[in-house]
Amino acid sequence: MVNFHLQTLKLGLILVWLCGFILISISFYATTQILPSSSSSSSSSSSMKEHINNLTSSTRPTVTIFTAVRSFSGSIGRKQTLAIRSWLGLSQDIRVVLFSKDPSVFSFAGSFGYGSRVSVEPTIDFTFLGTPFFHSMVARAQASTSDISVLMDSETILLPDFFSTLSYVHKLDHDWLFIASSRNVSDFPFHLDVDGKHWLGDNNKMVKMEKLQEFLSNGKWEHCDDKKTIIAWDNGELPLHNGVLPPFLYGKGFHTLWMINEALSSNFRFVFDASWTISSFFINNIYNNATMEARNWENVGNSHLGAFYGSLFFHEDHYNYSNLIKLFKCDKHYHFGSTIDNIVYPLGVFRSSKHTKLSTCFDKLKPKGNTGCSTKNQLMSLEPISLPFSLELLLSTRADQNKTIVLAVAGYSYKDMLMSWVCRLHLLNVSNFVVCALDDEIYDFSILQGLPVFRDKLAPNNISYDDCHFGTNCFQRVTKVKSRVVLEILKLGYNLLMSDVDVYWFKNPLPLLTTFGPAVFLAQSDEYKITGPINLPRRLNSGFYYAHSDNSTIAALEKVVKHASLSNLSEQPSFYDTLCGLNGSNRLGDDMCHEPETNLTIRFLDRNLFPNGAYQDFWDSNNVSSTCMKKGCFVLHNNWISGRQKKLERQVSSGLWEYDISMRMCLQTWQRSKSISYF
Repeated sequence: MVNFHLQTLKLGLILVWLCGFILISISFYATTQILPSSSSSSSSSSSMKEHINNLTSSTRPTVTIFTAVRSFSGSIGRKQTLAIRSWLGLSQDIRVVLFSKDPSVFSFAGSFGYGSRVSVEPTIDFTFLGTPFFHSMVARAQASTSDISVLMDSETILLPDFFSTLSYVHKLDHDWLFIASSRNVSDFPFHLDVDGKHWLGDNNKMVKMEKLQEFLSNGKWEHCDDKKTIIAWDNGELPLHNGVLPPFLYGKGFHTLWMINEALSSNFRFVFDASWTISSFFINNIYNNATMEARNWENVGNSHLGAFYGSLFFHEDHYNYSNLIKLFKCDKHYHFGSTIDNIVYPLGVFRSSKHTKLSTCFDKLKPKGNTGCSTKNQLMSLEPISLPFSLELLLSTRADQNKTIVLAVAGYSYKDMLMSWVCRLHLLNVSNFVVCALDDEIYDFSILQGLPVFRDKLAPNNISYDDCHFGTNCFQRVTKVKSRVVLEILKLGYNLLMSDVDVYWFKNPLPLLTTFGPAVFLAQSDEYKITGPINLPRRLNSGFYYAHSDNSTIAALEKVVKHASLSNLSEQPSFYDTLCGLNGSNRLGDDMCHEPETNLTIRFLDRNLFPNGAYQDFWDSNNVSSTCMKKGCFVLHNNWISGRQKKLERQVSSGLWEYDISMRMCLQTWQRSKSISYF
């Protein structure tokens, strides 16, 4: 019986060894298929050497490094300057693109001179607080014409082995994607020479690469910091991963882990870890805990996206990078390796003296400590999404120098039109807008899209998704929210432009509207007849108007809100009946009214400049944009059409649309030609 158990145990051990051998062999075979090609079809170690040696005579890859930068001031500015100079000094084939809208960034890029390898890209998506969106950064990097795109932190310094690694992997016979972790060092007593090509010590003598590597060996690896992880890929034909990258906020967690998980799951590209062949580091990364705590809602938003999109939540084995194939370098040659149960297996070498030699080399290179990232608990226990801003604080941070606010009120059914409206305002450099959320769904959506949003606690419940257009009971209930919120903002001392999200802006109307001064209420006319008065009964459109914060306007709006609360109709008739009188008894001429109790003057805006959806059939033009621009339109209202879907289709088909619904980002001029799905 004992002998039987011993035989069984031996057989089990043999089977385990065979299984491990087969797995390693399969991994090796898959990897060798994508190694740089040569005239020989052999997968032997000598053939691999030949592949690598052939790289020296090959054309070097063109590389574009994309990075989100902060203002170039103080210690942060100095760290960013040192890092970017270290990148440029590696090769003339490296270009740098800085994601920012900060004036100091444009000045920094300009300091390199005309035609330099440093440029600024302001046309990606940012939150209202200036945090860049990771999915927009990736999309911009994918639109690059360079051979290789790199995303990395603006304070991370690179040493020469970065470019040599890229030169090697550029010759792989398959599209690839890699990550590389960076080290955190408390001090770095070296500086770059004038040309940015050599590191110098305190005595201004050149420092050898070996000394730099030795100094960095004491640095702490940051494996779980998404922001400090370098991501690089070749701009081949294959996508990075299946599906759509959610609107993660850059540097707020999960985005790199999510991307690598989806890339592994999709199996489109060869995914590996190049941390052991790339020397990258950043200096004394000390975070401001108070700032992190105040902005914790950004991390919460990323955790929600990580949990609900893609397959990361279900792939526990992908919650760290320890299972990735590793690229490492021994004896001046590159090798791919893997780890199983903390045992190193250089791919292609089995049970030989060379295996032992490479394993020893690999053990010297691999970082100390755990390389895993414990994130699953954050995905399982999700905190509610909420902005830590009161209405008063939000208004104070968003108002322009004239204390003017642009207000949009929206429910979830109009989320796409809201985003197209927001994207258009971004293009016009209008930043002083806020969004009033009518339901919890649009509130959460707006936060994840980086909008300055607040809840209306008194908004009606059960807002219909498809049946809340003009004339419906839902429309009547929702519109009454708008006037009440407008009144609240006026009482806080802010002038206000109320704009429905179906109003397309051709240019910023505020410089014109603000010239009329106090005690004047400006509103769009809903009159469709080309000739005749534009202030006829019930022709005041409450979807686009400007109100000054003064006693006359506030008193008049109080009357409107009270009238609407007692009416079974929407708020729009209440505006006209209160301000212009029943049947237009307060009309002045063809385009004005005067409310006698509050001494408020109401002006109906010129319809050639502010046309409604029925005036002169603008929406039926072959080229709506060109027709309106020739007229000098500031805006065009997408009203006088029944139903949300018809309204959406009309605006998209006309070309007056600025949002990619499928990608959840604003449309930009750098995006490659593609067929965009809106419905």
